[in-house]
Amino acid sequence: MKITVQSATSVTTHAQNLAATQSLAQELAAIADKGDVIALRGDLGMGKSAFARAFIQARAGVPIEVPSPTFTLVQSYELPSGLITHFDLYRLRDASDAYELGLDDAFGGIILIEWPERLGDGLPRDPLVISFVPGATADARTITLEGGASWAGRLEFLKLKF
Repeated sequence: MKITVQSATSVTTHAQNLAATQSLAQELAAIADKGDVIALRGDLGMGKSAFARAFIQARAGVPIEVPSPTFTLVQSYELPSGLITHFDLYRLRDASDAYELGLDDAFGGIILIEWPERLGDGLPRDPLVISFVPGATADARTITLEGGASWAGRLEFLKLKF
């Protein structure tokens, strides 16, 4: 299923390796706000979990363990900067199962959602949708960020950095 976003801004960057993907995640972590929903799209192995891990560690400000929620489906992090809830919906069979995992309860903080297409039309509010596709080499990724009105200024700022 295709996720559609009323895109006010779209930014595409080419990450040559994992370090470049992590750098983007760190920059985004610095400008994310409580209440933001960040949807991470891409095939297996495209770097969604690595991006989420770098984002969470950047928000923490200190090294912390950030396991992938592939098997637990959800991991929450109470950080000095606020709550981050990381969902991996790959194994979900039905969109309603995401709400049983506490998606509704996570709206006070930042929400990261891997495999957001599993929600069908249920993607929460004004999300930032980040799509990861293969780049020119095995380690490279083309990363597109699409956001609505609440993301316009922040994505313009990111354009200056990348």
